[in-house]
Amino acid sequence: MDTSIFQNKLPANEANRCLLCIDAPCTKACDRSNDPAAMLFSLRFKNQKVKDSFDPINCKSCDAKCEDSCVHYDFPIRIKKTASAIEKWKLEPKKANLECDFMGVRCENPFFLSSSVVASNYEMCKNALEMGWGGIVFKTIGFFTPEEVSPRFSAMKKESTPFVGFRNLEQIAEHGLSQNLKYISDLKRDFPNKVIVSSIMGQTDEEWTDLARLSQEAGADIIECNFSCPHMSGDGLGSDVGQNPELVRHYTECTRKGTTLPILAKMTPNVGNMEIPAAAAVEGGANGIAAINTIKSLSGLDMETMTSQPNIVGKSSVSGYSGKAVKPIALRFINDLANCEQLENIPISGMGGIENWRDALDFIALGCGNIQITTSVMQYGYRIIDDLKEGMSAFMNESNIESVSDMISMANNNIVSSDELNRSTIVYPKFQLDRCIGCGRCYISCKDAGHQAIEFHFSNRAPKLLGNKCVGCHLCKLVCPVDAIGSAKRISKPKATLEQEGIV
Repeated sequence: MDTSIFQNKLPANEANRCLLCIDAPCTKACDRSNDPAAMLFSLRFKNQKVKDSFDPINCKSCDAKCEDSCVHYDFPIRIKKTASAIEKWKLEPKKANLECDFMGVRCENPFFLSSSVVASNYEMCKNALEMGWGGIVFKTIGFFTPEEVSPRFSAMKKESTPFVGFRNLEQIAEHGLSQNLKYISDLKRDFPNKVIVSSIMGQTDEEWTDLARLSQEAGADIIECNFSCPHMSGDGLGSDVGQNPELVRHYTECTRKGTTLPILAKMTPNVGNMEIPAAAAVEGGANGIAAINTIKSLSGLDMETMTSQPNIVGKSSVSGYSGKAVKPIALRFINDLANCEQLENIPISGMGGIENWRDALDFIALGCGNIQITTSVMQYGYRIIDDLKEGMSAFMNESNIESVSDMISMANNNIVSSDELNRSTIVYPKFQLDRCIGCGRCYISCKDAGHQAIEFHFSNRAPKLLGNKCVGCHLCKLVCPVDAIGSAKRISKPKATLEQEGIV
């Protein structure tokens, strides 16, 4: 797939600045029958197919009423320049087949809402399924009805990014058990071709068995055992169970007594080796593994109150962390599960920091047959399903991949132990001075946190690489704000360097 558009700073920056307004004023103001909001949304979620209602050529001679109507708090999104940058963007009309099989259950596509506030009543799930989601994992039900705190959410920010990570204190479904079961029953009745997963959490053997039985009677297609919520207030609930392989095995056995449906065991990342409780779940009767749930966390303190956010009457508590920031951690656990001999051929439902189709592909390529999403929906809404499906479809078409199952684990062989990595070659950074803006970020980072391998000529504000000091770490490339540092060809390390490292 041609990805050059996503490396172009102007459209990428403008799409990231866009507020993704509902009933977007820019689109309403356009007198060329274009949909600039859809174009920016596609760019934001790295979907190469602009919506059919947008034609970049139509923007060339217009008077930019869309920009005049932009409500951005800083300055209007530069829609005309963005449109010009993507004028030659290839459109892909063909749709790939996203149907897949997960634990013997047919799925319209691999994209599910995960068990959370985004799937907590009939109306919400109905809206999501009508928009094209393949299934929903209904918010965890149980005999326990929680009393929630207020506020219950907080977000971690980084420079201009307002939503890097997300922390929440919300517990299981707030409605009574009978009401939640009715929601599940009504959803399956009205959406017979969608996948309805019932997430359950019990406190006793009997509760796990009864919840599984009641979920099957309500019409659920799959049971998900929540062994992993990190902030439940009741005894014997959530991640305390997931950290104990014996309890995981036992409660899975109890769940199996109540149902003939496929069982997913949802794992906590608050362990060193997730494979151990995951294997225990399979021994207890689970058919698949879901990972990861949120990570135990505390966000930064308010210096005036000395309380972590969210602040509940001057107090806070350890709770679950999610969002884009946890994706690398989630992928590490997915890779561990996919390569565990005891879990060979066990399906994995992956989640943790998935915002766009490329994130989803990372999880699939490392072993997942199904994807669950929450935090991105909380930030952008159910509408992200369009770009998830269209982006994945375009990738499959251009890569000649026929089915989702063909992509599962296609990257696993490339993840190896650190002692198997090639240590006898080096890739030097390559400075593109025609793109350099002279900010000196590369010099500062290399000087203070690298190998002092960059000189900075203050007279013309230009960096220069010192090849005899450079170790090819590429810190400079990562901090460059304008992508003015590329990569040279991989070559053998100089002999002196190899001798220093004890390789020769």
